[in-house]
Amino acid sequence: MDMNRRDIIKQGLLATFGIPLAHTQGDDTRKIVVTGGHPDDPETGCGGLIALLAEAGHEVALVYLTRGEAGIPGTSHPEAARIRTEEANKACDILKCSAHFLGQIDGNTYCNQEAYNTMFEFLEQEKPDLLLTHWPIDTHRDHRICSQLSYDAWLRLENRPSLFYYEVLTGDQTQNFAPTDYVDISSVLNIKHDACFAHESQKIREYYPNDHGRMEVFRGKEGGYEFAEAYVRHWRNAEGFW
Repeated sequence: MDMNRRDIIKQGLLATFGIPLAHTQGDDTRKIVVTGGHPDDPETGCGGLIALLAEAGHEVALVYLTRGEAGIPGTSHPEAARIRTEEANKACDILKCSAHFLGQIDGNTYCNQEAYNTMFEFLEQEKPDLLLTHWPIDTHRDHRICSQLSYDAWLRLENRPSLFYYEVLTGDQTQNFAPTDYVDISSVLNIKHDACFAHESQKIREYYPNDHGRMEVFRGKEGGYEFAEAYVRHWRNAEGFW
């Protein structure tokens, strides 16, 4: 049987992420969790991969450490949280995934035993087969803390999922990011963009071409595609080295 371009992309992702990317159902369905500091981080960092996974029938959960309370200048934290929560829910509807919020405050995130336990308990309950989170070297403290909480929880899980790191605004925020894997997102680029543009309060549509758009083109050139996202693979899982 001839495979179309999207099927070929999914076959490549099978090798990369270790889960079936052709359309799945029942026992073949996998659980994916993506953690991010704020609404729009998972969408801009790995919205293409999320779209491919959801299209293949897998269950994807986006986990926001905060509700973006400090993200709208001149707006109170409660009102900004309301607006950005609505935007996150809209983006998740577009990507066909679920939205979850862990209750920390934008710009005032922290690591303590309570925060470590909150992330661990969420992941323990979800039992993901694949975990995606921020690259830990980042100029934004909320991103670093989200990554640290996610990594600590991953270490504590009895059955560790595959772990990959994604980038956001490399050069301005993510630093020293050397990809191990690339994902061709050309076939779902419009879906990713629609999800990102749902965050209207962040003026992403205005800034996208010179920020996230450039990353998609550059990573595409590196990976040999028209448009791509890049990831760093954690080489160790519960069974040892991959």
